Amino acid sequence: MRESIIDTDIHPAANPKHIAEFLPQPWRARWEMGNMGSPPLGYWNPNGVRRVDAIGPDGAPIASDPVHLSKLFFDPYGIEYGIFLTEPHQVLLTPEPDFAAAVASAINDVMIQRWLPVDARFRIAMHVSPVDPALAAREIHRVGDTPGVAAVMLPSGARMAYGDRYYDPIYQAACEHHLPVCMHPGTEGAGISGAPTSAGYPGSYFEWHTGLVSSFITHLVSLLAQGTFQKFPGLTFVLVEGGVSWIPPVLWRMDKNWKGLRKSVPWLDRLPSEIAREHIRMTTQPIEEPDRPGALQDMLGMFDAAKMLMFSSDFPHWDGDTPDFAGRHFKGELRRRVMSETAREVYRLPPPAGD
Repeated sequence: MRESIIDTDIHPAANPKHIAEFLPQPWRARWEMGNMGSPPLGYWNPNGVRRVDAIGPDGAPIASDPVHLSKLFFDPYGIEYGIFLTEPHQVLLTPEPDFAAAVASAINDVMIQRWLPVDARFRIAMHVSPVDPALAAREIHRVGDTPGVAAVMLPSGARMAYGDRYYDPIYQAACEHHLPVCMHPGTEGAGISGAPTSAGYPGSYFEWHTGLVSSFITHLVSLLAQGTFQKFPGLTFVLVEGGVSWIPPVLWRMDKNWKGLRKSVPWLDRLPSEIAREHIRMTTQPIEEPDRPGALQDMLGMFDAAKMLMFSSDFPHWDGDTPDFAGRHFKGELRRRVMSETAREVYRLPPPAGD
């Protein structure tokens, strides 16, 4: 029997012309004129953003065509389901909230109407802009129950950390539609998010890319410390493409501080690490690759990886991990959980055929 594989981070690219078709005026005219909101910072990646071999037989990028993606990625690797975090992301941080919300809606409509019907294995994390949480909640209510919509996606760049009560309307709406919230990196420094780090602007793509984990730490600490999961006990928050090895030390630090400072966070009734175990999920890519392979195995034993970790490829990005590459780190029941079953629970996916 073939192993079940659920990929929790795939990046199709929505065709800008298709996005324009779903934009009302005046946003459509603006989009078609080339003003598409906040751009990325423009750091140079010598590898490019997408894998150079992720090209279909017609010369088009595999991830820009749903048929190509189905036949040239899902089929060869036996992907049972894939969660789409559609590009572009940085437009969600455009400081003009009505435009940001309109583009998010248009991207969702493109994926729902043009992509989901192509393959029953496709699922999308719907776009919302965190610039205006009320508009984001409205979008979740608009399409959150649509078949194939499996999650809500937020960019990791933000004007404030995601535990702030400002974002509560997003979490309330997500819970009402039984959708996890996913956070994806790469927008640090775009739009309203400000400088990519607490110390300003990195000097290269290498520095920026390495330091992305700092925004994950900030958001995780905020979500736990400000009681987000006490207010929304049904919420699952997925840290996509943020790595794995930093999680145990950060939770240790939070647990230690909570023991001495719990009066400052009276809503936290137990160790932050226990709350994280119930509500936080992570994806494997980019899996850390220490010189001593056993070091990664040691780290996996320092948190509940079988409950908290899910496979992701990040296809078609330059540093993505194929299922066979990532899967070699996991054995037995842990492998089954990481490669498919935790994601099946989080995204409420059907059981394998025959079960």
